[in-house]
Amino acid sequence: MIRDKRSKWLSGVGVVVLAGGLVLANFGGGVTFAQAHDHDYKNPFKQIMTKLNDILTKLNQGGTGGGGEVGNYMMRWDTNHPSDSRFTTAFLGAALDKNTGLVWEQAPAATAGLAWASARELCLNKIVGGTRGWRLPSVGELTSLIDPSLPAPYVPGTVLTGVQSAAYWSATASAVGTSNAFSVSFQDGLVGTSSKGSANNVWCVRGLMQESVY
Repeated sequence: MIRDKRSKWLSGVGVVVLAGGLVLANFGGGVTFAQAHDHDYKNPFKQIMTKLNDILTKLNQGGTGGGGEVGNYMMRWDTNHPSDSRFTTAFLGAALDKNTGLVWEQAPAATAGLAWASARELCLNKIVGGTRGWRLPSVGELTSLIDPSLPAPYVPGTVLTGVQSAAYWSATASAVGTSNAFSVSFQDGLVGTSSKGSANNVWCVRGLMQESVY
């Protein structure tokens, strides 16, 4: 989704001062403080705005510096890619969801099922593609994987493999009773609750976390 020009400029106002400092300090704009007093640089505003435009362009390109897909996918839930182009390999063993910016295990562990506390611990200790920082997803994040246009388990098997038509734990505890937590069924696509002591499958995610969504 492409922001309109007004939104882009409003988003960039907060970095104008920083960009100006970088320009005047010769961090990419090629203008030193002394040069700003020369006749060629009486007004550094043009250089500041040029630098700001460069920053906004790179943000819109997802930080690729050009040539990449349009759109910064970090923390965005405003797109709906078709299933055959939604996921892409992020690095070995991990897949990027371009709809949300979250990175998922490309092949969740084929375990016999774990209790809720053990599932959380498994993700916190997990290493995928040489990376750590994994966690059990919130119920909203886990539900976002469900693509109603696909048959169970509702995810494209060309990128995400080994997904079972079974219930997977979320990290979200149920508000009704402290002994239950939400789970998502990849057999019928529905959200339910399970006793924290029961056994469900585990699918770990990597990405920014907001405590308020748990």
